[in-house]
Amino acid sequence: MMKIREYAQQLIYKIINPLVRAMIKIGMTPNTVTAIGLILNIVAGAIFIYGAIYGKRGNFSYVGWGGALILFAGLFDMLDGQVARLGKMSSKYGALFDSVLDRYSELVVFFGICYYLILQGYFISSLFAFIAIIGSVMVSYIRARAEGLGIECKVGFMQRPERVVITALGAILCGIVNHLLLLVISVAFVAVFSNITAISRMNHCRKILQEQDKNNLR
Repeated sequence: MMKIREYAQQLIYKIINPLVRAMIKIGMTPNTVTAIGLILNIVAGAIFIYGAIYGKRGNFSYVGWGGALILFAGLFDMLDGQVARLGKMSSKYGALFDSVLDRYSELVVFFGICYYLILQGYFISSLFAFIAIIGSVMVSYIRARAEGLGIECKVGFMQRPERVVITALGAILCGIVNHLLLLVISVAFVAVFSNITAISRMNHCRKILQEQDKNNLR
């Protein structure tokens, strides 16, 4: 799974690198690109909220547009890293800035989806969005905490790119087919597997730390 992910990532990099070089030429910084991604995700969350309040019941076109914007905003998650690498603008603060804004982006998007589902009368389904928030935050937190302890922790399937793509595609298909179940299924999938990923990362770290503790006692 990791090899497929890395291959797909490298393929996307080859496609977007000309755009990245153009962005560097006009003076865009990685932090600017990251901030644009956050703004787009905020707009996506706002689309869900607007659709929940003003959209006609049974018409899920706002969900589709929100999903399309989530997918577009996800492109900026890759662009900022490439701008930093190709433009030789990598920094520790930039990495922190990127991680923090990524969390804000996910929280805003899932809040918008949760709000939409509640106002559409799907309260039980809205809980999946809340659980997805928990899983998404914990996947990132465990990795950050593990790296602070000197452990590389990239195990698990449901990392941020997967969460973005699955959520966005579910929303887009919901808007096209006009069936809310497609959004609910995608969010539920993210909710379940993001928490499984968090648990697998905890288990990964447990094994390494317990082994370290044993070696220290020898």
